[in-house]
Amino acid sequence: MIQRPIPLTFSHRVSFTHGAFDPKNHTLRDLVAEGCSLDGTAKVLVLLDDGLSGAAPALVDRISGYFAAHGDTLDLVAAPLSLPGGESCKNDWSLVERIWKAIEFFKICRHSYVIAIGGGAFLDLAGFGAATAHRGIRLIRMPSTTLSQGDGGVGVKNGVNYFGKKNWVGTFSVPFAVVNDLDFIAHLPPRACRDGLIEAVKVALIRDRAFYEYLQENGPALGRLEKKPVEVAIRRSAENHVDHIATSGDPFEYGSARPLDFGHWVAHKLEQISAFSVSHGEAVAIGMSVDLLYSVHSGLLPRRTAEEILSLIETIGFPLWSEALDREERGRPVILAGLEEFREHLGGRLTITLIPAIGRKVEVHEMDEQAILAALNELRKRHETAAKAMTS
Repeated sequence: MIQRPIPLTFSHRVSFTHGAFDPKNHTLRDLVAEGCSLDGTAKVLVLLDDGLSGAAPALVDRISGYFAAHGDTLDLVAAPLSLPGGESCKNDWSLVERIWKAIEFFKICRHSYVIAIGGGAFLDLAGFGAATAHRGIRLIRMPSTTLSQGDGGVGVKNGVNYFGKKNWVGTFSVPFAVVNDLDFIAHLPPRACRDGLIEAVKVALIRDRAFYEYLQENGPALGRLEKKPVEVAIRRSAENHVDHIATSGDPFEYGSARPLDFGHWVAHKLEQISAFSVSHGEAVAIGMSVDLLYSVHSGLLPRRTAEEILSLIETIGFPLWSEALDREERGRPVILAGLEEFREHLGGRLTITLIPAIGRKVEVHEMDEQAILAALNELRKRHETAAKAMTS
């Protein structure tokens, strides 16, 4: 047997800026210049989430103007290729093929760049297309939502849905760079803007008590979606997510633990059974709430702490219940199937991250079904009580 270690070093870079396509802003230009060929220019294919181009119709012209101003470094091969975004885009394999065809038609090679601009689902799609063409095209992600700027868009995963399951086909691939243009947030409707804040709460709960205290102090302002606290929350959320990816020792998830998926075993299944009428952020808020109350019922977390966190989640503006949770098959809540699907997706043994205290995490390998049902029942009653109070 021949055996040799293959040490690999990746540089994971995330830049924050405003007005990335203002010609005076050199953030994007300088990143591309680092990897330019000998003639000093790099071919670039831009993929654009059509939801963003619809919300910001001047964006396409701004992108073209930026590349024209920096033609000494950036060779834009064509006008931005606009493709559907949103979770449904990950169900359409033809969109992957459209990305491959564009890469082939414009002769984008491993020394060229794909710049993907859009929300988290769109970046998953575009990243998968780029990572599988020529075994990997250099990808620059430009997330356009709070959810993608603070969490998914700064990660190293790409994927599309298959067999009716989220991210069944995908890759781990460190992007060449991530550019978070905070101006994109201004185009978001309130619901989408709020979504990323729950991932900030999540990562604070599992690894950063000081960050959690900031969120707690600024909860009402975050609920009003005030610009400065939202930007601070997204920046610090991104920093925590990148720190975990870079320092956990398992960036490509060879093990069975995924601490950054706290609350997600419920969330992924809830999105599916609600036909994605429940947004990812809303599903994570509910999933975290289930796991927090599960921890109370199993004796892991003090009730007072759980109630404080639930109050923060509500203050920021998230519901703690969805009617989809009431769905049953053969007398059993459908949501419970999320546990086995979560284990299957990770591989190996079931590993669920819970918190025994703010800023700390613990991993468990089994969950008591009765305690889960007790947590669900408590959330249902909480919702019913609040609904009655509003109508009385």
